[in-house]
Amino acid sequence: MRQTDLDIDLLRTFAIVAETHSFTAAGDMLGRTQSAISQQIRRLEDAVGKDLLTRTSRSVALTPAGEILLSHAHRIILLNDETMRRLAAPPITGHVRLGVSEDFIPLQLPRLLAHFARAHPGVKLELMTGLSTALVNAMSDGLLDVVIAKRDAQPQSGRVIWREQLVWIASRDEPLECPDDGGAVPLVVLPPPCSYRKVMLDVLGGAKRAWTIICTTHSLMGLQAAVAGGLGVSVGARSFLQPGVRELDVSRDAGGAPLPALPSVEIALFGEPNAPTELTGGLVDFLVDGLRSLRGEAWAADLMGNGGPTRRARDWNPNGFGC
Repeated sequence: MRQTDLDIDLLRTFAIVAETHSFTAAGDMLGRTQSAISQQIRRLEDAVGKDLLTRTSRSVALTPAGEILLSHAHRIILLNDETMRRLAAPPITGHVRLGVSEDFIPLQLPRLLAHFARAHPGVKLELMTGLSTALVNAMSDGLLDVVIAKRDAQPQSGRVIWREQLVWIASRDEPLECPDDGGAVPLVVLPPPCSYRKVMLDVLGGAKRAWTIICTTHSLMGLQAAVAGGLGVSVGARSFLQPGVRELDVSRDAGGAPLPALPSVEIALFGEPNAPTELTGGLVDFLVDGLRSLRGEAWAADLMGNGGPTRRARDWNPNGFGC
């Protein structure tokens, strides 16, 4: 019996539909009609011989077969893109000292950098992680070539490569209980001048919601651990949610009163004008493309901004928020 081959384009469409839970949203991202998206999904279902999605008038969900395929689709797409990039691009060599904000794609980053190292064995890559402000200062001191960090670490410079909506986060397993002091929201925070802290206090103050600081930690991992343990709520990006932490339903959680909306955050590339374009441009392209392939999303950010070297011009909406 002849083995059926999976179509990469169909897998990309399927991954985006699965992540957005919408044929219409997927069509908008891919520049195709809803009918065209439906036809691609049917072709993929015919190829695998199973239903991949269940559809209602309001939502789209994965079937058990769809869940299995999605986990493999991300890896297939990433490997395909890495292979084509390596075949198409001339070999690059050199040395790049990269700084990355510690909460920027924490789960995917090591995996992507390992792929980059295999794809470009002639590039020596040194990685430093930390808080955004510290990394930008290290670059200014000549210790790093380029930095991927939160924009407000140096608001007048840098080229935006990510934008993401922030969310309220709480424990996945422990019930959220507000103290008996008028429904004050229990907060887990980092010390000032952390942006997490400022955002939380600003939006709660603007909404006239009472709050109380239950726990102050000195690392992002400590913050997530405190939230996972049920001490209180905090703010983060969806891409940074770790095991034991969930996104709050702001209409029902936190004492029954809605929590205020949160702003989005921008992650920018710093140091680009003084760095070797053939190295930094290729690395940023690789990370951007790899994230989309791994997560199966079309996220919002103008990657051609300021005439930078990256070739992607789509708007993305992914990762990262830090201090």
